[in-house]
Amino acid sequence: MQGFANWTNLSETTFLLPPQDPRADYRVRIFTGTEEFPFAGHPTLGSAHTWLEGGGVPKSGGYLVQECAAGLVRIKRDGGRLAFAAPPLTRFEAVEEPVRRQLAVALRVPEEDILDSSWLVNGPEWIAVLLESAGQVLALEPDQAALGNLKIGVIGPHAPGAATDFEVRTFLPGDAMAEDPVTGSFNAGAAEWLIRTGRAPEKYVASQGTVLGRAGRIHIDTEEGEIWVGGESTTCIRGTVLL
Repeated sequence: MQGFANWTNLSETTFLLPPQDPRADYRVRIFTGTEEFPFAGHPTLGSAHTWLEGGGVPKSGGYLVQECAAGLVRIKRDGGRLAFAAPPLTRFEAVEEPVRRQLAVALRVPEEDILDSSWLVNGPEWIAVLLESAGQVLALEPDQAALGNLKIGVIGPHAPGAATDFEVRTFLPGDAMAEDPVTGSFNAGAAEWLIRTGRAPEKYVASQGTVLGRAGRIHIDTEEGEIWVGGESTTCIRGTVLL
């Protein structure tokens, strides 16, 4: 699986398997080109879309249940979209001061411009950075060397009346720094962080991928205290592979 994921050279490659937990509809394993993730949002929605399109019928009438290394994840239809219930954060705490200084250097911003920062670990080990505005987020030109091994997600609010409420960018370490066009896992953690601290309403839309020429939209909603992360999924390629 890892070898095939490396060969595809995609952000993530998923493999659907029979569930081991009787409560699940299917099991998924998620690989980047170099490692396996216990959970990731984008692959979760894409895998659910593919499973349903292939004729899968959820055991529960209301939700589809995905089994992954991080546990069971519920997925529901949200109009024409699919949405997953944000998995619990296994690390949710303020960033240490030395790391906060590294964040400022890596993002090339004054440390005082970072309004807040937090560890948001729900599979990938994200560090979230809050800036004052979406404009600041869009203007970032990070320093790859200073980024080190950190996975950084940056978020800032748009002005009232804009098409979306927040702008998001996420940066991944590597030989050549990668920016992800849409990142469900980060947005799931960021939603819990922002809503819990009163910085975001219980329902909002974030845009991501703008500087990459993408129009990513992440729909956040809260039902009975549970955060749901939704987005569009589209089948682009079908084929057969022999492994």
